[in-house]
Amino acid sequence: MSDLTRPQLGITALGSYVPDRTVPNSDFEARMDTSADWIESRTGIRERRFAAPEQYTSDVGVLAVRDLLDRDPQALEGVDAVICATVSPDALMPSTAALIAMQVGLTGAAAFDLSAACSGFVYGLSVAQGLILAGTARRVLVVGAEVLSKIVDQNDRNTAILFGDGAGAAVVGPVPDGYGFQDFIMGADGNGGSSLYLRCVAPTLPGGFNMGESVGMNGREVFKFAVRVLGESGTQVLAKSGLTSADVDWVIPHQANVRIIEAAMERFGLPMSRTIVNLDRYGNTSSATVPLVLHEGVRDGRIRDGQQLLFIAFGGGLSWVAGTMKWWAGTPSLQSERHAEAAR
Repeated sequence: MSDLTRPQLGITALGSYVPDRTVPNSDFEARMDTSADWIESRTGIRERRFAAPEQYTSDVGVLAVRDLLDRDPQALEGVDAVICATVSPDALMPSTAALIAMQVGLTGAAAFDLSAACSGFVYGLSVAQGLILAGTARRVLVVGAEVLSKIVDQNDRNTAILFGDGAGAAVVGPVPDGYGFQDFIMGADGNGGSSLYLRCVAPTLPGGFNMGESVGMNGREVFKFAVRVLGESGTQVLAKSGLTSADVDWVIPHQANVRIIEAAMERFGLPMSRTIVNLDRYGNTSSATVPLVLHEGVRDGRIRDGQQLLFIAFGGGLSWVAGTMKWWAGTPSLQSERHAEAAR
């Protein structure tokens, strides 16, 4: 497809969902050697949300899509592919994407899960763009959804205090000229697999590393990796897009640790006022963090039409991704709540 006929693609609808149950840091004090103040000082997290016992990833994903539809009932018209980015799928088969599609009226659409951990949602945006440019799909629903509380050992201080549950959903499709995606950078290094892992079939990684039975993490190694790779990938995608940090209105980062976000912003030479942080309320929701923080910025009016966004994320794999886009606010679910109220 030549550049003359290549459509401009971006996000055309957006929704999110977090469970009702709030779990404050103080809940961990009774069963492990930690304190609420220690958790917040090390991570920036004060609380997180946990899914109900009967809620699984497809359930929270569906609720994110329904949130999108509540704001824009026509948002799924023309969607013929569904991607669910998750590391906590309902099952290996059927895919969680297929289960979500079935429940939101998209039976028959292509559907598959994408496993890139916390990088997954932005990976999914790039894959969705590729499917459309290849002529395989017209519009793609990308969902980042997790119920990490069900796969984390709640007595493991290394992981239990970090993770929460939630979901975000976006439709990728044509947007007006001058808006939408500019470029993406994606990568992964399996040599770092033993730093962040979750067993499925094999008991060990290549080389014999024993994964145990629940999510495992070497926090020190992940922290060093994240600080380096977020800065590098963000700088690379800005250069690829013909942009500099000064052009960026908002950095939309994966929400893992406020210190990591601070280090990335310092690398870009940008103040913390140019990023959005909500991990204090939701913790690390893996593939759901980027759409949750993006949707929050849209709803409260911080992210506005025509602004330049930079997405950065890292995760298990070890994986990383960065992307640039010019925000388009041309549909109801892409506008602030104040704007939506005025339009009613």
